[in-house]
Amino acid sequence: MKQPTRRKFIKGSLYGAAGTSTFCSLPAKAKVKGANTDVRVAVIGVGGRGGGHVNACLGNEKVRVTGVCDADYKRNEANANRVKDKQGSKPKQYEDYRDLCTDKNIDAVMIATPNHLHSLIAILAAQNGKHVYVEKPVSHNIWEGRKLVETSVKYGKKGVIVQHGMQRRSDSGWREVMEWIKDKPLGEMLVSRGFCYKPRKSIGKVQAPKQPPAEINYDLWSGPRQILPIRRERFHYDWHWQRQYGNGDIGNQGPHQMDVARWAIGQEKCAPNVLSIGGRFGYEDDGDTANTQIAFFDYKPVPLIFEVRGLPEKGLDWGKGMSNYKGARVGNVIEFEGGYISESKAYDNGGKSIKKFGITNGRGHFENWIASIEEGIKEGKHEHELSAHTGHLSAALGHMANISYYIGKNSTPEACKESLKGDKMKEEVFNRFAQHLENNGINIEKTQTTLGPLLNFDPDKEQFTGDHSEQANKLVKGDYREGFRIPESV
Repeated sequence: MKQPTRRKFIKGSLYGAAGTSTFCSLPAKAKVKGANTDVRVAVIGVGGRGGGHVNACLGNEKVRVTGVCDADYKRNEANANRVKDKQGSKPKQYEDYRDLCTDKNIDAVMIATPNHLHSLIAILAAQNGKHVYVEKPVSHNIWEGRKLVETSVKYGKKGVIVQHGMQRRSDSGWREVMEWIKDKPLGEMLVSRGFCYKPRKSIGKVQAPKQPPAEINYDLWSGPRQILPIRRERFHYDWHWQRQYGNGDIGNQGPHQMDVARWAIGQEKCAPNVLSIGGRFGYEDDGDTANTQIAFFDYKPVPLIFEVRGLPEKGLDWGKGMSNYKGARVGNVIEFEGGYISESKAYDNGGKSIKKFGITNGRGHFENWIASIEEGIKEGKHEHELSAHTGHLSAALGHMANISYYIGKNSTPEACKESLKGDKMKEEVFNRFAQHLENNGINIEKTQTTLGPLLNFDPDKEQFTGDHSEQANKLVKGDYREGFRIPESV
């Protein structure tokens, strides 16, 4: 079989399987910035992930890195020098992303900052005509994710392309999975599961607030958040586990697997409800997000369940590795009447492998974005699966789970079981959750577990309704400092 060209892939297979695009595009003959020339890309946030984006740019002959931006001047300088060594010209260095976003010499931006800056920067960049690649989660809260979608729709009419960083949408193997299950070879689907079983040791506990590192512009790093005392030993990365900036692992790794889980059940809106149970177990530190968490989303007819485990398999012994569910640690399991899919393979109910899929871990995602910029989008065929809309929904599920968790109360195992009574699938998940903690020497009879309330959600208005809605809706939107506000009307 002849392999499709990149153009054919973009025009055909990237089209949304579940419906039409939510993002308007250029007329067929229109040109976009970067067309027929080097695409001038700037990377905003050049730490570990952002440094990877710099590498991706340097490895693409159609891209020129013309800017790097970070609130850490050492990271800025190191990446600028690295680009010069490879590219022959040194990119412009920006401390303030606002200066970069208004620079007319930039065609496109890649955003790999801390989570609380993702939507803010992506919106400003798109408003200034820049194509956007924004890392997961595309938002720090539900409201700003919706504003990013509105921005992508408005400026998409002018040819701006907004793409999320959930690479599995460009994975031919996962596309093969989704096509294969349409004919129900394993019978009816029962549940779509996502897992993040990833070791996360304590971030430690500081005795007193710490000063920002000398190389950091802490005002710019804080962005929309209040300038708070620093309570973590490691300034970079450990913000993931502090809810002012990060979203815990259900919002860090979770969007990848939540996206696949939602893709499998064909849902193009947020779930109608959520209930989450969890806690930060095994140590006391300066983190305030859950390291062990379960979340239930009652999509109809097929529910979505997500599990986070940051502790090892047994005895708080990190050398023993992590547990798994049907072979999946960080991945997805889709269960059917006659078997299940666990990552790259399909199995019958006896555990016998019956089919293998060519999953590549999302290779080509960056190239799809660049090719789309270069060629211009025809008929909206890029964005249904790769746009802000898809990124927003899969991030929002994690936000919904965290909201249930954050407004929850310390509860006994009995109370947790009572909240799930009558649903054998949910009861089984909680029992495994409890057993996992006990395997690590954590007595949940004595260690309080946070039981979040069942929250009803209006997927059209993206607001909570009914019991606890007043409290929950206060967390749908974040607080924004002057100079770092997202406008109500984008």
